[in-house]
Amino acid sequence: MNRPYVIIVSEVTLDGKLTLYRGASSKELMSLMTKEVYKYLHGIRAEVDAIMVGCETVRTDDPSLTVRYVEGKNPIRIIPCSTANVPYNANIFSKDAPTIIVTTERAPKERVEKIKSLGAEVIFAGEDLVDFNYLLPLLYNRGIEKLMVEGGASINWEFIRLGFVDELRLIHLPVIVGGENVPTLVGGEGFKSLKKVAYFQIANYFVLDNNFLITEWKIKRLQPS
Repeated sequence: MNRPYVIIVSEVTLDGKLTLYRGASSKELMSLMTKEVYKYLHGIRAEVDAIMVGCETVRTDDPSLTVRYVEGKNPIRIIPCSTANVPYNANIFSKDAPTIIVTTERAPKERVEKIKSLGAEVIFAGEDLVDFNYLLPLLYNRGIEKLMVEGGASINWEFIRLGFVDELRLIHLPVIVGGENVPTLVGGEGFKSLKKVAYFQIANYFVLDNNFLITEWKIKRLQPS
């Protein structure tokens, strides 16, 4: 397998939502999580070589993507962004961990140079959109053997659509949000056919602090045989 082992990790409400409304930060819902749940999440971060979120997640949530609730080394932060449109004051540019911005040939040169001046590395992977078929083998050849993907919905869809997901770990928040246009775990165009959907089988499940169900899934097959 000439790519990293990929684990999608996400907090979701009982109805599969990622935020309270479109454009809201997921940190509002994550405030429901207890210290033990955060330890579980950061324990995964401490096990992987790199962690990835999309640039919309960076703009909305401003995550640090570091290990804080457990002992462990900070993973490399990888941010796919086709136009390199990430805020220059974002936490991902802190010196706590290396950061790689993955962009395309259409990214403005001034943005690329500014990102480099902030200490981040820039990788070009595609002309108009980030090409994950090209990117993942490149990351693997650089020593990234295990990759954690923390969303958002568009990034999750690309990985599942391409068959690049090996595990799915979900923290079920004990609330229902509702709303037709609220982002869910996976966005994109969807498979629209049972012949194409991605099948997972449950590998483990347990409860933390009497409220938070943790489910761990492994890919069974991208589509039924």
